[in-house]
Amino acid sequence: MSDANNTAGDAGDVNPEKELSAENLPGQRGQGGEEIRVQRGMFGANNGGDTSGYGGLVRSVRLPGPAARPYGGWFDEVADELEGALEEQGLLPDNAIEKTVVDRGELTFHIEREHLVRVARTLRDDPALRFELCTGVSGVHYPHDKGRELHAVYHLRSITHNRLIRLEVSAPDADPHIPSLFPVYPTNDWHERETYDFFGIVFDGHPALTRIMMPDDWQGFPQRKDYPLGGIPVEYKGAQIPAPDQRRSYS
Repeated sequence: MSDANNTAGDAGDVNPEKELSAENLPGQRGQGGEEIRVQRGMFGANNGGDTSGYGGLVRSVRLPGPAARPYGGWFDEVADELEGALEEQGLLPDNAIEKTVVDRGELTFHIEREHLVRVARTLRDDPALRFELCTGVSGVHYPHDKGRELHAVYHLRSITHNRLIRLEVSAPDADPHIPSLFPVYPTNDWHERETYDFFGIVFDGHPALTRIMMPDDWQGFPQRKDYPLGGIPVEYKGAQIPAPDQRRSYS
Protein backbone atom coordinates (compact mmCIF):
# COMPACT_ATOMS: atom_id res chain seq x y z
CA MET A 1 0.00 0.00 0.00
CA SER A 2 2.83 2.32 0.84
CA ASP A 3 4.53 1.74 -2.52
CA ALA A 4 1.26 2.33 -4.37
CA ASN A 5 0.70 5.62 -2.58
CA ASN A 6 4.22 6.76 -3.35
CA THR A 7 3.83 5.86 -7.00
CA ALA A 8 0.57 7.77 -7.25
CA GLY A 9 2.16 10.78 -5.62
CA ASP A 10 5.07 10.75 -8.05
CA ALA A 11 2.75 10.42 -11.03
CA GLY A 12 0.74 13.39 -9.83
CA ASP A 13 3.78 15.64 -9.96
CA VAL A 14 4.44 15.16 -13.70
CA ASN A 15 2.02 14.08 -16.39
CA PRO A 16 3.65 10.95 -17.83
CA GLU A 17 1.70 11.32 -21.07
CA LYS A 18 3.11 14.75 -21.90
CA GLU A 19 6.76 15.51 -22.52
CA LEU A 20 8.13 18.00 -20.03
CA SER A 21 9.80 20.62 -22.20
CA ALA A 22 9.87 24.38 -22.67
CA GLU A 23 7.04 24.19 -25.21
CA ASN A 24 4.75 22.54 -22.65
CA LEU A 25 5.34 25.01 -19.85
CA PRO A 26 2.80 27.86 -19.38
CA GLY A 27 3.54 31.00 -21.33
CA GLN A 28 6.28 29.44 -23.48
CA ARG A 29 6.15 29.25 -27.29
CA GLY A 30 9.70 28.21 -28.05
CA GLN A 31 10.77 29.95 -31.26
CA GLY A 32 7.25 30.02 -32.73
CA GLY A 33 4.96 32.97 -33.09
CA GLU A 34 5.90 36.63 -33.35
CA GLU A 35 8.33 38.20 -30.91
CA ILE A 36 7.23 41.65 -29.80
CA ARG A 37 9.85 42.27 -27.12
CA VAL A 38 12.45 40.75 -24.84
CA GLN A 39 11.65 41.03 -21.15
CA ARG A 40 14.46 41.30 -18.64
CA GLY A 41 13.66 40.56 -15.01
CA MET A 42 10.51 39.05 -13.56
CA PHE A 43 8.34 42.15 -14.07
CA GLY A 44 10.27 44.01 -16.75
CA ALA A 45 11.45 46.70 -14.35
CA ASN A 46 14.50 48.50 -15.74
CA ASN A 47 15.14 51.11 -13.07
CA GLY A 48 16.29 48.89 -10.23
CA GLY A 49 12.78 48.43 -8.86
CA ASP A 50 12.65 44.66 -9.35
CA THR A 51 12.94 43.19 -5.85
CA SER A 52 11.80 39.71 -6.84
CA GLY A 53 15.30 38.28 -7.02
CA TYR A 54 14.86 37.39 -10.69
CA GLY A 55 16.47 40.49 -12.16
CA GLY A 56 18.65 38.37 -14.44
CA LEU A 57 15.75 36.54 -16.05
CA VAL A 58 15.56 37.02 -19.84
CA ARG A 59 12.59 35.77 -21.86
CA SER A 60 10.93 36.50 -25.18
CA VAL A 61 7.38 37.80 -25.23
CA ARG A 62 5.69 36.25 -28.26
CA LEU A 63 2.25 36.36 -29.81
CA PRO A 64 1.03 33.19 -31.56
CA GLY A 65 1.46 33.17 -35.31
CA PRO A 66 -1.09 32.16 -37.96
CA ALA A 67 -2.10 28.51 -38.09
CA ALA A 68 -1.91 26.31 -41.17
CA ARG A 69 -4.78 24.17 -42.40
CA PRO A 70 -6.15 21.78 -41.44
CA TYR A 71 -6.93 23.42 -38.11
CA GLY A 72 -8.58 20.29 -36.74
CA GLY A 73 -12.05 19.39 -35.50
CA TRP A 74 -14.83 21.85 -36.19
CA PHE A 75 -12.39 24.76 -36.58
CA ASP A 76 -12.12 24.12 -40.33
CA GLU A 77 -15.91 24.01 -40.68
CA VAL A 78 -16.29 27.40 -38.99
CA ALA A 79 -13.44 28.97 -40.97
CA ASP A 80 -14.77 27.64 -44.30
CA GLU A 81 -18.31 28.82 -43.58
CA LEU A 82 -17.18 32.27 -42.47
CA GLU A 83 -14.95 32.77 -45.50
CA GLY A 84 -17.68 31.54 -47.85
CA ALA A 85 -20.29 33.82 -46.28
CA LEU A 86 -18.01 36.85 -46.63
CA GLU A 87 -17.35 36.03 -50.28
CA GLU A 88 -21.10 35.88 -50.91
CA GLN A 89 -21.27 39.45 -49.61
CA GLY A 90 -18.56 40.56 -52.02
CA LEU A 91 -15.85 40.82 -49.37
CA LEU A 92 -12.60 38.94 -49.89
CA PRO A 93 -11.81 36.97 -46.71
CA ASP A 94 -8.14 37.98 -46.85
CA ASN A 95 -9.20 41.63 -46.67
CA ALA A 96 -11.24 41.07 -43.51
CA ILE A 97 -9.35 38.30 -41.70
CA GLU A 98 -5.79 39.32 -40.90
CA LYS A 99 -4.88 35.84 -39.64
CA THR A 100 -6.44 32.75 -38.11
CA VAL A 101 -4.78 31.48 -34.96
CA VAL A 102 -5.16 28.08 -33.30
CA ASP A 103 -3.35 28.16 -29.98
CA ARG A 104 -3.79 25.96 -26.91
CA GLY A 105 -6.88 24.38 -28.43
CA GLU A 106 -8.67 27.67 -29.06
CA LEU A 107 -9.67 29.36 -32.34
CA THR A 108 -9.14 33.10 -32.82
CA PHE A 109 -9.87 35.20 -35.91
CA HIS A 110 -7.84 38.42 -36.08
CA ILE A 111 -10.10 40.88 -37.88
CA GLU A 112 -9.29 44.17 -39.62
CA ARG A 113 -11.13 46.78 -37.58
CA GLU A 114 -13.02 48.33 -40.51
CA HIS A 115 -14.67 44.96 -41.20
CA LEU A 116 -15.37 43.97 -37.59
CA VAL A 117 -19.11 44.73 -37.60
CA ARG A 118 -19.76 42.84 -40.84
CA VAL A 119 -17.81 39.80 -39.67
CA ALA A 120 -19.59 39.77 -36.31
CA ARG A 121 -23.00 40.07 -37.95
CA THR A 122 -22.13 37.23 -40.31
CA LEU A 123 -21.05 35.03 -37.41
CA ARG A 124 -24.31 35.81 -35.63
CA ASP A 125 -26.75 35.40 -38.51
CA ASP A 126 -25.37 32.65 -40.73
CA PRO A 127 -27.32 29.44 -39.96
CA ALA A 128 -24.19 27.29 -40.11
CA LEU A 129 -22.39 29.57 -37.63
CA ARG A 130 -24.98 31.04 -35.28
CA PHE A 131 -22.74 32.66 -32.70
CA GLU A 132 -25.68 34.28 -30.97
CA LEU A 133 -23.95 35.47 -27.81
CA CYS A 134 -20.98 37.74 -27.19
CA THR A 135 -19.92 37.37 -23.58
CA GLY A 136 -17.98 40.62 -23.57
CA VAL A 137 -14.90 42.43 -24.80
CA SER A 138 -11.55 42.63 -23.03
CA GLY A 139 -8.76 45.10 -23.63
CA VAL A 140 -5.07 44.23 -23.91
CA HIS A 141 -2.13 46.63 -24.10
CA TYR A 142 1.13 45.64 -25.78
CA PRO A 143 3.29 48.80 -25.63
CA HIS A 144 6.01 47.21 -27.78
CA ASP A 145 3.67 45.92 -30.51
CA LYS A 146 4.27 48.96 -32.69
CA GLY A 147 1.31 50.15 -34.73
CA ARG A 148 -1.16 47.87 -32.92
CA GLU A 149 -0.53 48.54 -29.27
CA LEU A 150 -4.19 48.18 -28.26
CA HIS A 151 -6.13 44.95 -28.75
CA ALA A 152 -9.82 44.22 -28.19
CA VAL A 153 -10.74 40.56 -27.69
CA TYR A 154 -14.34 39.31 -28.10
CA HIS A 155 -15.57 35.91 -26.91
CA LEU A 156 -18.41 34.56 -29.07
CA ARG A 157 -20.56 31.62 -28.03
CA SER A 158 -22.79 29.54 -30.31
CA ILE A 159 -25.59 28.17 -28.19
CA THR A 160 -26.98 26.34 -31.23
CA HIS A 161 -23.77 24.47 -31.99
CA ASN A 162 -22.12 24.62 -28.53
CA ARG A 163 -18.96 26.30 -29.84
CA LEU A 164 -16.70 29.06 -28.56
CA ILE A 165 -14.40 31.27 -30.66
CA ARG A 166 -12.65 34.59 -30.29
CA LEU A 167 -12.33 37.69 -32.43
CA GLU A 168 -9.35 39.95 -31.90
CA VAL A 169 -8.93 43.46 -33.30
CA SER A 170 -5.94 45.77 -32.95
CA ALA A 171 -5.54 49.53 -33.16
CA PRO A 172 -2.54 51.84 -32.81
CA ASP A 173 -2.13 53.89 -29.67
CA ALA A 174 -2.15 57.02 -31.85
CA ASP A 175 -5.57 56.11 -33.31
CA PRO A 176 -7.39 53.99 -30.66
CA HIS A 177 -10.66 53.65 -32.58
CA ILE A 178 -12.55 50.38 -33.07
CA PRO A 179 -16.17 50.08 -34.29
CA SER A 180 -18.68 49.31 -31.57
CA LEU A 181 -20.41 45.93 -31.66
CA PHE A 182 -23.36 47.27 -29.69
CA PRO A 183 -25.63 47.19 -32.79
CA VAL A 184 -24.86 43.47 -33.25
CA TYR A 185 -24.48 42.38 -29.63
CA PRO A 186 -26.27 44.87 -27.31
CA THR A 187 -24.87 43.05 -24.27
CA ASN A 188 -21.52 44.65 -25.11
CA ASP A 189 -22.83 48.01 -23.89
CA TRP A 190 -21.17 48.02 -20.47
CA HIS A 191 -18.23 45.84 -21.51
CA GLU A 192 -17.18 48.40 -24.12
CA ARG A 193 -17.55 51.19 -21.58
CA GLU A 194 -15.32 49.33 -19.14
CA THR A 195 -12.68 48.66 -21.81
CA TYR A 196 -12.77 52.32 -22.81
CA ASP A 197 -12.47 53.34 -19.16
CA PHE A 198 -9.42 51.19 -18.41
CA PHE A 199 -7.62 51.06 -21.77
CA GLY A 200 -8.76 54.15 -23.67
CA ILE A 201 -10.10 52.22 -26.68
CA VAL A 202 -12.75 54.38 -28.37
CA PHE A 203 -15.65 52.28 -29.65
CA ASP A 204 -17.11 54.32 -32.49
CA GLY A 205 -20.91 54.15 -32.64
CA HIS A 206 -21.44 53.29 -28.98
CA PRO A 207 -24.59 55.06 -27.74
CA ALA A 208 -23.05 56.38 -24.48
CA LEU A 209 -19.31 55.81 -24.24
CA THR A 210 -18.56 57.21 -20.78
CA ARG A 211 -16.45 56.02 -17.89
CA ILE A 212 -18.06 53.27 -15.86
CA MET A 213 -15.58 52.67 -13.00
CA MET A 214 -13.29 55.69 -12.70
CA PRO A 215 -14.44 59.26 -12.00
CA ASP A 216 -15.27 61.29 -15.08
CA ASP A 217 -12.29 63.60 -14.53
CA TRP A 218 -9.75 60.80 -13.99
CA GLN A 219 -6.55 61.23 -15.99
CA GLY A 220 -5.22 58.27 -17.95
CA PHE A 221 -6.25 54.64 -18.33
CA PRO A 222 -5.25 52.51 -15.31
CA GLN A 223 -4.88 49.10 -16.97
CA ARG A 224 -2.40 50.16 -19.62
CA LYS A 225 1.06 48.73 -19.12
CA ASP A 226 2.64 52.20 -19.09
CA TYR A 227 0.36 53.47 -16.32
CA PRO A 228 2.33 54.25 -13.13
CA LEU A 229 2.15 51.63 -10.40
CA GLY A 230 1.51 53.21 -7.01
CA GLY A 231 2.05 56.76 -5.91
CA ILE A 232 -1.15 57.97 -7.57
CA PRO A 233 -3.30 59.96 -5.13
CA VAL A 234 -6.90 58.69 -5.18
CA GLU A 235 -9.32 61.57 -4.84
CA TYR A 236 -13.05 61.61 -5.50
CA LYS A 237 -14.23 65.19 -5.50
CA GLY A 238 -17.00 65.76 -3.01
CA ALA A 239 -17.23 62.09 -2.07
CA GLN A 240 -17.50 61.05 1.57
CA ILE A 241 -17.46 57.51 2.90
CA PRO A 242 -19.84 57.16 5.89
CA ALA A 243 -18.95 55.24 9.01
CA PRO A 244 -19.61 51.48 8.83
CA ASP A 245 -22.67 51.69 11.09
CA GLN A 246 -24.15 54.39 8.86
CA ARG A 247 -23.73 52.68 5.52
CA ARG A 248 -26.75 51.58 3.61
CA SER A 249 -27.76 47.97 4.15
CA TYR A 250 -28.97 45.80 1.26
CA SER A 251 -29.97 42.79 3.33
